[in-house]
Amino acid sequence: MLKGINQWCFPEGLPLQQLFKISREAGYDAVELNVNPLGGVGLTMKTTPMEAEEIGRMAKEYGIQLRSLSTSLLWQTPLSSAEVSVREQGRHVVEKQLELAELLGIDTVLVVPGAVNEETSYDECYDRSRAELALLVKEAEKRRVRIGIENVWNKFLLSPLEMRAYVDDLQSAYLGVYFDVGNILHNGYPQQWIKILGSRIFKVHVKDYRPGVGTGHGFVPLLSGGVNWTAVRSTLEGIGYTDTVTAEVGLYAESPLQTVYDTSRHLDIILGGAAR
Repeated sequence: MLKGINQWCFPEGLPLQQLFKISREAGYDAVELNVNPLGGVGLTMKTTPMEAEEIGRMAKEYGIQLRSLSTSLLWQTPLSSAEVSVREQGRHVVEKQLELAELLGIDTVLVVPGAVNEETSYDECYDRSRAELALLVKEAEKRRVRIGIENVWNKFLLSPLEMRAYVDDLQSAYLGVYFDVGNILHNGYPQQWIKILGSRIFKVHVKDYRPGVGTGHGFVPLLSGGVNWTAVRSTLEGIGYTDTVTAEVGLYAESPLQTVYDTSRHLDIILGGAAR
């Protein structure tokens, strides 16, 4: 498996050239970029093909692979919104992700499908997001870029059986799961989800969590929470997963770049090697 790190694990505003250089020095194989709000560093909804290709060349100069693409924009424009115009905006976000991924040779984009809340019921979230994904899968197939549905704290797709049915429903090899290990701990066990979802898992995010905290404050550095990393690694190996394991962790308040170096050592241990 390959060691990856998300762009959010670096101080905001860090130039990509420096980000790639530090990632290489810290021992990562891959960096997961994000489609950021306008004005952010790197990829945005306004990024041109020429600009994207330049970012791809820069990553190659530092020996960094680009294997997945994330975004936070879908929290503002969910595919489950009751407003047609908002769902259309969300669809445009994913279409931009797919476009940029194709340009950069990235094979998977991360998609948060929606959220259940007081305004959006569970069944409405399911039906609306599924309808949008039915359209987006056609674009994914055309561009030969996969859509990975991430399990997040959105009160939706709360069991591995439901997640499995949700992605199987559209019967496309280009729709699967972007599995987040730490996000599961508040309502399940990651190794069980991994076994049930199997080859539907396209990519893996890692973070750690202390379930006893019960809130977002429970997310902690890798190896210091409740994840059974030995079981997670063994189960990933059991389903034949060999792709990127990408860290998505919070920055230290002091010396935030040290987060990047420490997390690389943590990943060495998680993936079965010795910390260097």
